[in-house]
Amino acid sequence: QVQLVESGGGLVQPGGSLRLSCAASGITLSISPMDWFRQAPGKERELVAQITSLGITSVPPSVKGRFTISRDNRKNTVYLQMNNLKPEDTAVYSCRARSTYWGQGTQVTVSS
Repeated sequence: QVQLVESGGGLVQPGGSLRLSCAASGITLSISPMDWFRQAPGKERELVAQITSLGITSVPPSVKGRFTISRDNRKNTVYLQMNNLKPEDTAVYSCRARSTYWGQGTQVTVSS
């Protein structure tokens, strides 16, 4: 059974940083394409980072230069490092594996 568990969300002031984690069981992340999505209230889900099985990463222009995705194969965990956070980054962040499996999400709130 595949399980993805996100953690690391919370309340942060504008300009602050957070690192989200997506810990996996039942699936090997080192050979799995992984994505981070976010969804704010009343908005569509938005892709914010991707990492391929080969470790190639990409982020959209909206977060480029601020968000970084990485993977720790030993821990079977994918991370989303978010810097210089803005109020518009407020959303529920979720990870997805192999375009199929989803975590439960973690809330990120950016507010002063």
